[in-house]
Amino acid sequence: MPQQVDLLIHAEWIIPVVPENQVLTHHSLAVSGGRIERILPRSQAESELDALQTIDLPGQALIPGLINAHTHASMSLLRGLADDLPLMTWLNEHIWPAETQWVNEEFIHDGSQLAIAEMLLSGTTCFNDMYFFPDITGRVADHAGIRAVLGLIAIDFPSAWAADGDEYIHKGLEVHDQFRNNSRIHSAFAPHAPYSVGDQVLKRIAVLADELEIPIHMHLHETQDEIVQGQQQHGNRPMQRLNELGLLSPALAAVHMTHLQPEEIELFASSGAHVVHCPESNLKLASGFCPVAEMIKSDINIALGTDGAASNNDLDMFSEMRTAALLAKGVAVDASAVPAAKALSMATINGARALGLQEITGSLEIGKSADLISVDLARLASQPIYHPISQLVYAAGREQVCHVWVAGQQLVNNHTLTTLNQPQLIKQASSWAERIAASDSAQQDS
Repeated sequence: MPQQVDLLIHAEWIIPVVPENQVLTHHSLAVSGGRIERILPRSQAESELDALQTIDLPGQALIPGLINAHTHASMSLLRGLADDLPLMTWLNEHIWPAETQWVNEEFIHDGSQLAIAEMLLSGTTCFNDMYFFPDITGRVADHAGIRAVLGLIAIDFPSAWAADGDEYIHKGLEVHDQFRNNSRIHSAFAPHAPYSVGDQVLKRIAVLADELEIPIHMHLHETQDEIVQGQQQHGNRPMQRLNELGLLSPALAAVHMTHLQPEEIELFASSGAHVVHCPESNLKLASGFCPVAEMIKSDINIALGTDGAASNNDLDMFSEMRTAALLAKGVAVDASAVPAAKALSMATINGARALGLQEITGSLEIGKSADLISVDLARLASQPIYHPISQLVYAAGREQVCHVWVAGQQLVNNHTLTTLNQPQLIKQASSWAERIAASDSAQQDS
């Protein structure tokens, strides 16, 4: 008697990511209860399985959903507000004034919706966020059906979310408790950066993260100015300071990491901490180059993130994969520095490892959550196909994502969102743009 399953997907290629560089041709993937039940040849699946729903995907690759390991989701409403500026000018004269005036629950709600819609349509099934009002982003993510890691933000200066370090931590713990029983919404402590969070708050976060067994998500060594400032204020470089405070551990996902000395790479590797590489944001802000090839040689786990749409200016993980692979080759002067399969791993399973979700998502393995996307490689721009993984990284784009599932729920069906209203989101974004642009112009004129 055939085995009953909820969903059976027949694909031209299934690329599980684990093991790396494996391509299964004319295979099928079965889903039951939101989890991957079986992966097997199509002929075998058709004889052994009886599905409530069957989808045939000729010319398409089925891969794990992409994991955007560093975002400021609701900053999508600031996309394009101020471009082509150095980081501190961009922050001090445009972004921080806009945030001071506009960030509230409505801004976070609408910005998170816009970002999640963009991410889903481009194949991202999980994002790791760092921003104010994480409770609002969590509710939006839960409604949309996407998997999210909510950054429990901490920073030394007051905001619309909290007044000081103690309140940031207190409210963050409340958000963690609010979603602790939600299988798709996770949390991580998110101290903003070494230059914006003091020692006492960082020490508390190190202890609490260990007690709650959740990650720590933090900007680190993003710019040379950050390092100089750290030496002036604390007498050492930021990574050394974090090590002395107990934050350099397997719980840490350190974002950017563009200015490193050889001994710092060695220290970081020995700690078991993870790197979240954001190549396009670093390039756009001229922050520097993450030494990816050296880190890979040191067995450091490297994930990928887009950063916020205000500094990228998109949330496109396909573009990020390609840029990461190409940039690493150029910096290392080594064409094999980041092969296509490695770039795909960085965008999937490595992101899951950095967020402590590797047992749940990041690869197509039996028992894992059915976080899946299909990519149409039958289009002219992807032809001919010699190596599907290379086509995914070097030739395909986000517009080729056809279907998206998270925990077995279909969130994108043939390029169409199923849980979010795209025309309404565009209308909301336009309304915000009118208000924010007028305010920014007035700020520059004053």
